[in-house]
Amino acid sequence: MDTDRLDAHLQAAGVDGYLIDADGADADQRYLSGFDAPDPYLTLYTPESLRLLVSELEYGRARRESHADAVARLSDFDYAERREEAGEREARRAVAGAFLEEAAVDAVAVPSRFPIGMADGLRERGVAVEADDAGIVTEIRAVKTTEEIDHVRAAQRANEAALARAEALLAGSHIVDDVLHHDGEPLTAEAVKEAIEVELLRHGCALDDTIVAAAAQGADPHDRGSGPIPADEAIVVDVFPRSKATGYHADLTRTFVRGEPSEAIRERYAATEAAMDAALDAIEPGVTGAAVHDAVCDVYEARGYETLRSNPAAETGFIHGTGHGVGLDVHELPRLAPAGGALEVGNVVTVEPGLYDPAIGGVRIEDLVVVTEDGHENLTDYEKTLVVGE
Repeated sequence: MDTDRLDAHLQAAGVDGYLIDADGADADQRYLSGFDAPDPYLTLYTPESLRLLVSELEYGRARRESHADAVARLSDFDYAERREEAGEREARRAVAGAFLEEAAVDAVAVPSRFPIGMADGLRERGVAVEADDAGIVTEIRAVKTTEEIDHVRAAQRANEAALARAEALLAGSHIVDDVLHHDGEPLTAEAVKEAIEVELLRHGCALDDTIVAAAAQGADPHDRGSGPIPADEAIVVDVFPRSKATGYHADLTRTFVRGEPSEAIRERYAATEAAMDAALDAIEPGVTGAAVHDAVCDVYEARGYETLRSNPAAETGFIHGTGHGVGLDVHELPRLAPAGGALEVGNVVTVEPGLYDPAIGGVRIEDLVVVTEDGHENLTDYEKTLVVGE
């Protein structure tokens, strides 16, 4: 972690430390603490040390697994007695205040989504609490270490195995009355998603949902897809799992057709491949995410497709940003979009141009790349093939 950047932020804000009150599902919490727990706990960073305040249940594991220099328990600050006297909510606030007092901290910066009740409780005890609207920890997380990049790379390998399973199901299906069939039954989006999830579990990854959206369903970029899959139509398969061991995500999209795609689908696929190539050619340190996005818009607009740049009210064509950061969150900084800032070495970003029209369907292709000193490295090793099967 770039502690120099965090220290400078604290100094500029005029506070002693940075405090997070959240469970391990919060990416900033997990990143700063190096710990994952299902219930909220406190992480206090100061330039001198990193301290955690956890329940007795998590104490031993926090000492073994976290980045902390010191780990305290609720009982160290008489939590049970305080709870009996004043109730759970007030007891937790009082213990948090005592925890900060022990660390000689009188003022803290906190994430913008810090619990307001805890903030009020600390202020009542004389602690200055300043909201960090800039999201400094989130910004620091955007630049990945070599270890983090390896975590993303490993998750992407698992992701590729899952996508290969989906492609094999589609390719091996039979067309009956314009619908894909497998083992004598219609092949559904739900069945393909189940196969993806099972394969991910075999590789130590999981996800809450995935996208297998065919025909008009694929024209909505975030429609998860459902029902029997038609032949001759574009099928958008977008998989974004999380490694159970490391917490890092991957992201990968391909568009397939089982059968004979229309000329409109073929043209949109070729345009999207060209748009991806233009984006990849543009990615290097110092180039803004906005410039990468513009490179994609240039390709699409030159081929006659609308973008949100050419028409902010467009409902068809290229109707989203070009990409986003990936790490402990599946959507994080930086952004390849109109407001995207300068890229830095260590940024891990998706490149996912696409075209959408309910009358034709959706076409999207997505790779995952890391910005390097001399350009970028593609972390994705999966062919781009539109037509699958016989």
